Amino acid sequence: MIGASFVPPCREGRHGSNASRADGSTGPMNILLTSHAFLPQLGGIEFVSATLAREFVAAGHQVRVITHTPADEEDALPYEVYRRPNARQTARLLQWCDVHLQSNISLRYLWPALLLRTPSLVTYHTWLQRPDGSVAWQDRVKRLATHGVTRNLAVSKAVAASLPGRVGVIRNPYDDQTFKPQPQRVTLGDLVFLGRLVDDKGVDLLIDALAVLAARGIRATLSIVGTGPEEAALRERTDRLGLTDAVAFLGKRSGPALARTLAAHRVLVVPSRWQEPFGVVVLEGLACGLRVVASDVGGLPEAVGGCGQLFRPGSAESLADILEQELQGSATPSTDALDPAVDAHLKPYRATAVAAEYLAHLSAIRKRRVPRDAGDELTMTFNDSITPRGEHLHSGSKRETSA
Repeated sequence: MIGASFVPPCREGRHGSNASRADGSTGPMNILLTSHAFLPQLGGIEFVSATLAREFVAAGHQVRVITHTPADEEDALPYEVYRRPNARQTARLLQWCDVHLQSNISLRYLWPALLLRTPSLVTYHTWLQRPDGSVAWQDRVKRLATHGVTRNLAVSKAVAASLPGRVGVIRNPYDDQTFKPQPQRVTLGDLVFLGRLVDDKGVDLLIDALAVLAARGIRATLSIVGTGPEEAALRERTDRLGLTDAVAFLGKRSGPALARTLAAHRVLVVPSRWQEPFGVVVLEGLACGLRVVASDVGGLPEAVGGCGQLFRPGSAESLADILEQELQGSATPSTDALDPAVDAHLKPYRATAVAAEYLAHLSAIRKRRVPRDAGDELTMTFNDSITPRGEHLHSGSKRETSA
């Protein structure tokens, strides 16, 4: 949108009335969303950030995204994306916005916001520590930075409890347009695992639990959806335990094909060893009509709610006990509607509901904007730098951006 004005048209959003300003006036917000990881990468944070940006625009707000993730092609998105902007360009965007939302803390973009006193809301998607549990200097600096942020939110009570100061909880959305009961369901098996094949995810523990069930005379089938460095070892473990005919490695699947695959099973198993910060995969399974059995770690219990069961972390016997109960009592997933209790559990995690929750927080901290003179209206210049009209960049000025 080269040369297009940053001043958005005033329009009513589909989430209802426009958010109120702190000074009592109403109107759409200018929202700057910074997400170190973003599309076209695919992952949890990338999905949440892109979903929120899309929903904010649909609600009538003006959105700009800053990310460190490069892209080979131009973005076909309903908002503009600024990839690896320099400090001056970042500052201009922070001055443009009413409020700054950071999807997972990144000091690269948070420090300028704190220095410019831009109202900032930071969402913590994971723990501020290294994968081995140690706390590095970067984590200590991030913990210190939380005290300067206008509002801190975490994706689960478990993550919030691990952070210093006052931290609220905000829900993570799932893709409710993709993950839902499937009308044309083909039965593939009893149990299904979805995730990367790495030690932290506990797939080996699930295979061991399957062997425990077999020793009890219960022959259950398992589909493993995903790829990763542990696949060869898991296949060898399956063969060694005599479960080759009971376990199917389906590889990577996504979108509607993944939803159909999940719906073709009775129980989703999440056997993580790692303290999962939340667990959107749980919501995806529930939305497709499955029961869920998950490890009692991190934020997984919050994702499961009363729609499944938890087992003792690291115990194949405990997992086998729970799976035996589920296999004997779980019904075939519905092909047209969710159980009312499951539907009620999922409702606040749907994209529009989560976006509305975010917008309420953003509205509460948005800054009072001072009207500018017409000649100072912020615009996009030909080389994609944000400047007041009449201010010219040097001919060599350039940034990596896609809009």
